[in-house]
Amino acid sequence: QMQLAESGGGLVQPGGSLRLSCAASGFTLDDFAIGWFRQAPGRERVGVSCITSSGGTTISADSVKGRFTISRDNARNTVYLEMNSLKPDDTAVYYCAAGWVCGLAAEYEFWGQGTQVTVSS
Repeated sequence: QMQLAESGGGLVQPGGSLRLSCAASGFTLDDFAIGWFRQAPGRERVGVSCITSSGGTTISADSVKGRFTISRDNARNTVYLEMNSLKPDDTAVYYCAAGWVCGLAAEYEFWGQGTQVTVSS
């Protein structure tokens, strides 16, 4: 069964850091672009960052540029989202998704169940 599983979420104080992981099972991530999305309560799911299958290109939303870094380790079948200088506005459920290209949410084939990130003092 093809699955994605996020981990690494939690409660962190403003200015803190977290590293999210997106691990695949039942398939390999090598051929897929991987996107991270987030959804805050009462708001739409929005794209945060994406990395192409080769890892040669990354895309990040303006709101996280300079603070979040996406990377991949195909040998471990895992993609990471390093989040620094976290703000309360970063509070959301974070999802990873696999698709053929970096694009809109509807273009992704597989989704994880999400991991909660809460930034609060």
